[in-house]
This record gives sequence, C-alpha cells and structure tokens, in this order.
Amino acid sequence: MTTSPNITNTLNGVLQGLMRRYSERVPDVKTIIDAMIEDGIITLAGEIENDHIAFRTMGVPHLGLASFEKIFTHYGYEKRDRYDFTEKKLTAYWYSPPAGTNANLPRIFVSELRVHELSAEAQRIIHRYTDTVTSDPVDALDLDDAAAVDAFLHRPLWQTPTLSDYQTLLAESEYAAWVIYNRYYLNHFTISVHNLKEGYNTIDEFVAFLQAKGLRLNSAGGTIKVSPDGALRQASTVAQLIDAEFAGGDVFRIAGSYVEFAERRVLPSFTHLSPDQIGREHRREGFEAGNADKIFESTFTTQTNR
Repeated sequence: MTTSPNITNTLNGVLQGLMRRYSERVPDVKTIIDAMIEDGIITLAGEIENDHIAFRTMGVPHLGLASFEKIFTHYGYEKRDRYDFTEKKLTAYWYSPPAGTNANLPRIFVSELRVHELSAEAQRIIHRYTDTVTSDPVDALDLDDAAAVDAFLHRPLWQTPTLSDYQTLLAESEYAAWVIYNRYYLNHFTISVHNLKEGYNTIDEFVAFLQAKGLRLNSAGGTIKVSPDGALRQASTVAQLIDAEFAGGDVFRIAGSYVEFAERRVLPSFTHLSPDQIGREHRREGFEAGNADKIFESTFTTQTNR
C-alpha cells in the first residue's frame, strides 16, 4: 500500500511530536547527540536514522495492542512478526514503515502485558485504573490530526496511581509498574549505528564511544545483545530516573525512558555490494526476542539501582 502525501505529513507530525517530548524527558538524548556532534560523528541531529521506536501497553479490554496498533496501521504501517516473552508475560509485534514513503522512517515495536497471567492482586490493581476506560479511545481519535494524536499519546488514560499500588506492581512486574504510571509515553528511540561514519558504525565501536562519554549502559545479558545469527546487535542506556508524583502527593523516583542503539549487518547475499549501494533492504530485518528480553530491563531496578 502506498500512502498519500497527506497521510505521510500527518505521520511525520506525530513522530516529531513524540520525539520532541521524549527528548525533553530523557536528558541522555541531548547528551548523546551533543557528544556525537562534538566528536564529528554527525553535524546535526537530523542525520541520525531512527531504527525503531517502542511503546508499552496493557492487555486489558479497549486497550493493548488491538487498540494501539490502529494508530500506526492507519498511516500504512504493516504488522509483522510476533514475539513472546514467557517470564515477563509479554506479547509484542513489530510494524514496518509504509511502502512508498521515506525509507528512513522508524520501525514500530509494541509490547503488551498479558495481565491475565499476573496474580489476582496485581490484576485487581491494574483493573482498578484501566476499567475506567469503557471504550477504545483510538476509535474516538481523529487519526488525520497529528496534533490530536500527539496529545493523545501524552495524556493519561486513567487516574494517577497511588504509590502503594505502584510499589505492589513493581514487586511482581516492573513492566506493569512502568506502564501504570508512564502510560503510552515513548519508551525509547533507537540510533542506527551502521549508518554512522567509519570508526563508529559498529555497535562495539559505538558502545566504546558511549562509555568514554560516561553513559550508563544496560548490562543485562551483556552490554551488547547479539542475535543467534550475529546480524542484529543492540545496546541501550539505563533509563533515567524521574521524580514521579503519585495520587495523594507522594513523590518517588522511578524509571523513565531510555535510548537504544542497533547495528543491522548486511545479509550474506549482499556482501558483494559497495557501501553506497546498501539500503535497508540489504540488512538484517526484524527483531530478536532474546535481545529484546534484555533491552526491556533498561527500566528495571536491577539496572537503575546498580
């Protein structure tokens, strides 16, 4: 399907709104981009290719993947592979950018908590908030209005939780706790390191650069997460803590969002191509459950508290 210019403009408006607010909320974004400019890796932020952006959702009536995906499929994104995360009780899909548009549009990765697999108490807490959503909010949204979609992705869908409820969820599912407070806030964006200049265009080189700049990186499963085929290599910062105000006025520092980095290697059948001939279609596509499982932990206390 080829999207119309109007749809493309709307999508660009939505993506710009997401990145603007995310950058304001995650100081590491500016720190990393400033360091890349200072070291001559790029001359301006617009040169960075965004490999993908990710969102987290709750698997409850009127919300979750079935609701959220309507936003991006409206803009021509296509639903691709499913991933299951048994221990974390998550289901995820990725969505490829619409055909006939800017080849550098980000992929979308959306995960959903399988709420029904949690304890009865955790389910009660989640439903206490999400049951106030009595119809699919995306159905009432004008998806052709970029400002309206941007606002929707940054506004609460349910009441602010109490600190007690947050901490109870945190003890059982750190993912659940993150979503109950942060809702649809952009979880992370991803720098495509393979498109950077030589000397920085492998994940190993870029991680060394980040570490030299003092960035804290997620160590779960190793700093660099590698797919079994060796062709998808990823790393991420540790989520920065934010002062969150809970119902009743309690303030507690919790995990916000983070930055990811990905290297997609050229597929064996295309290694004969010169660098200037290589496009997205020549590189490893999709995601890897093993990598993603550890990337999720960028917001977990095992990382933020170390």
